[in-house]
Amino acid sequence: MLYLRPLGLLWGKDADEAVEAQEACRLAGGLCAFTLIEVISRGGPTIKRETHGLRAIAESRDDNLQNLLSRITVPREPVAGLDLSRPSIMGIINVTPDSFSDGGEVFETAEAVAQGARFAEEGASVIDVGGESTRPGSEGIAEAVERERIVPVVRALAAAGHRVSIDTRKASIMRDAVKAGAQMINDVSALRFDGMSLKTAAALGRPVCLMHARGDPKTMQENPSYEDVALDVFDELEGLIARAEAAGVKRSLILADPGIGFGKSFRHNLDLLKRLSLLHGLGVPIVMGASRKGFIGALTGESAGRKRAAGSIGIALAAAAQGAQLLRVHDVKATAQALKLWRASCEPETSGL
Repeated sequence: MLYLRPLGLLWGKDADEAVEAQEACRLAGGLCAFTLIEVISRGGPTIKRETHGLRAIAESRDDNLQNLLSRITVPREPVAGLDLSRPSIMGIINVTPDSFSDGGEVFETAEAVAQGARFAEEGASVIDVGGESTRPGSEGIAEAVERERIVPVVRALAAAGHRVSIDTRKASIMRDAVKAGAQMINDVSALRFDGMSLKTAAALGRPVCLMHARGDPKTMQENPSYEDVALDVFDELEGLIARAEAAGVKRSLILADPGIGFGKSFRHNLDLLKRLSLLHGLGVPIVMGASRKGFIGALTGESAGRKRAAGSIGIALAAAAQGAQLLRVHDVKATAQALKLWRASCEPETSGL
């Protein structure tokens, strides 16, 4: 297997000048540019890594290298009308009593709708509504219960003109949520939990985020193991994308999430974050959902999920700096402010301020 990982990342005026001088390429058509490429080859247990200047790769006559480079550089198409040339925010609405950091906060329909509207005002481009906790150790719930929790919220937010995503593993909930106005599907099982999900997603024709996970929520954190977590996650996501395409889901409607905290140890999560740019080789938009998760607490010593906003913002900006297109967060206002400042620092220099 061959992989390309963009390195030597640039932003703002530096990126513009390097691209104009043909010394860099845009990362997925976004704000970031890159000047170096790590070429990784894996055969069995042997992994070989070499770093090359971009020009050497761009001028190569190796068709495989050129195809991989094209996947990294081609601008991502809008999804549900959302421009992916700049990082955007997906605000999390958990209509549950038991989610790991905010369970019970907006368990009533009116509270959830009000929070979704507030998130949109604060800067969220997508409101992601879920009714079933998938935290480590969680049990599933009945479809009827999940439907009762989320469909009224989706309907109200969509009717108010908000872009809504439905966070579910169940095909029937996908159908009902889309009927109620949801424009996107976010499935932590990558359309594997429900035998009808692939067919349903293809028929609905909505953008769908495929998240990487190993095991089910109840057992996924019991000694997860990888040969090389970034390469393994890449391979498994590539397989999930191919599976969805074969079932009729258009590639232009697929997004990928590395699944921070889903079947991964503290070290696995950090390694994935450090090498996130590798996933642009999948050729689809990248969603980063690390908000308030346990590894942030492990690194900072903060045991309460609700108090991990600062660490979550740090992760969101680190992901944006590696070209992630969609940041899934609980703390929308704070993240939007930080992202606005980060964007400003990436724009060409202006005068008169």
